[in-house]
Amino acid sequence: MKRPGLKKASKRVSCSKRYKIQKKVREHNRKLKKNAKKKGVGKKAKKDIGVPNKAPFKEDILREAEQRRLKLEEEKEKKKFAKQQQRAQKRKKENAASSDGDTKVKKARKELPSQEDLVKQMVKQSDPRNSKKHFCSELNKVIDASDVIIEVLDARDPLGCRCPQLEEAVLKRVGNKKLLFLLNKIDLVPKENVEKWLQCLQLEFPAVAFKASTQLQDKTVQEKKARFATLNGVVDQTKGVACYGSGCLLQLLGDFANGTGREGSVKVGLVGFPNVGKSSLINSLKGMRACNAGVQRGITRCFQDVHISKNVKMIDSPGVVAAQSNPKAAMALRSLQVEDKQETVLEAVRTLLKRCNKQQVMLQYNVPDFRNSLEFLSFFAKKRGFLQKGGVPNTELAASTFLSDWTGAKLSYHCKAPEKLSLPSYLSEDIVTEMQKGWDLDKLRKSNEETLRSVKFPNQASSIVLLSKGPTAGVLSDRDVVEDKPAQGPTEEMEGSCANQEDDGVEEVSDADETDEPQIKTPVTKEPAKVRFQDPVPGNILSSVQTDDAYDFNTDFK
Repeated sequence: MKRPGLKKASKRVSCSKRYKIQKKVREHNRKLKKNAKKKGVGKKAKKDIGVPNKAPFKEDILREAEQRRLKLEEEKEKKKFAKQQQRAQKRKKENAASSDGDTKVKKARKELPSQEDLVKQMVKQSDPRNSKKHFCSELNKVIDASDVIIEVLDARDPLGCRCPQLEEAVLKRVGNKKLLFLLNKIDLVPKENVEKWLQCLQLEFPAVAFKASTQLQDKTVQEKKARFATLNGVVDQTKGVACYGSGCLLQLLGDFANGTGREGSVKVGLVGFPNVGKSSLINSLKGMRACNAGVQRGITRCFQDVHISKNVKMIDSPGVVAAQSNPKAAMALRSLQVEDKQETVLEAVRTLLKRCNKQQVMLQYNVPDFRNSLEFLSFFAKKRGFLQKGGVPNTELAASTFLSDWTGAKLSYHCKAPEKLSLPSYLSEDIVTEMQKGWDLDKLRKSNEETLRSVKFPNQASSIVLLSKGPTAGVLSDRDVVEDKPAQGPTEEMEGSCANQEDDGVEEVSDADETDEPQIKTPVTKEPAKVRFQDPVPGNILSSVQTDDAYDFNTDFK
């Protein structure tokens, strides 16, 4: 009985009731034992003593028994293989045929995408702004409308973010347009590496070191936070909010606008591959969320201009379309193949792991030693808690998280700067000197040094070394664009991971063939094992024995 004031009723029972229950349980167990004894269930199986040593022709009997056992195992394997084939054929028929019945309808509902996903896909396909030709035309508009072109480079792989076709097109345009390099995401690269890359890039065009803010919000939310900060005297200087290099860039562009003496503001176009930080750069200079930016690649789809100051106007552009002739690793980082469903996330992760040091990846993600990319994703999914029903690791979610770490402003990796950087074919010393005119290079160098002193850089040991494959080729003309069809699904094998050159101390890992669908293995027929005897048996005795005769085990030997 539940007493007032208590959450649960008491489990106390009177002694007579408890003893009565125990008595009933004993009687029930006794009855079960009695029935089991009658049926002979509880009796132990008698041990097989085998063939006695005194039995004649013991070796022949053992040989026959071994052959019989192997034959039974072979038949069992054949039956198992036949059942697997039947199941596979049944699954194919179920997938091909129309769903009949409640169970098939449920399966079809699970396999088919939801109505919202279908609507989104149809809208995306029908929208002309999502085509590569539209991106090329918008990029050309930005180049034509700008006085200064800033090529935004990811500091983790500056050479891979450069587009020779883009730079050549800017130099050939009429109007004496200026070209600048902006090294973004410098907080994810060791300081020594950033300094070397700035020295290399400044040999061709002026280069600015920059770290954009990644946590800017709308104007109303920002005003509330500013009021709260002034009341409490707290200044938010966290890693995502802080921005470095904005004063240097604005002063450089302001001095250029005043020196040219042109009427109106200077139009500055931002160009580069997807997810290098073009929109985040504008938001950081503006001090508010003026452009839509995020971890997902390809958010900016069209031409967008933003007034930064009285004499500076920034123009945002969509990412440069990467050419199909680029290496797979460059396409995984710079193109939108994964977002457009032209390449699976698993393939992109596999190509990235091939260019990394295996030990550095293990230390960065705190995972044990792995043989291939699929095993790495399984460990990574278990580490992050990406598990499906039954504790199965969700490798697709782990792969998308891994790829967003590499393309977004989260993971620290770097490429080694070349010792001797030769000028490309479309550049000459006269063009370089012409492009460096109108800029105060000494002032720019001092501002870059001040920016590098204020940024907190990662250690060399905590950053992954990546092999750079050189500049990434891009497509600027509408005629050269080839619209690819979306891939049907991941049909290629997941193989290979973490291969690198001997100079960087990278171990090559051979990868077993792995497919998304389980393969049926053909049974291997084993040859009957030959029994070896210590004492040789005479040939006349073996020849006289008939195989059809059965041995009588009930014979008593004295």
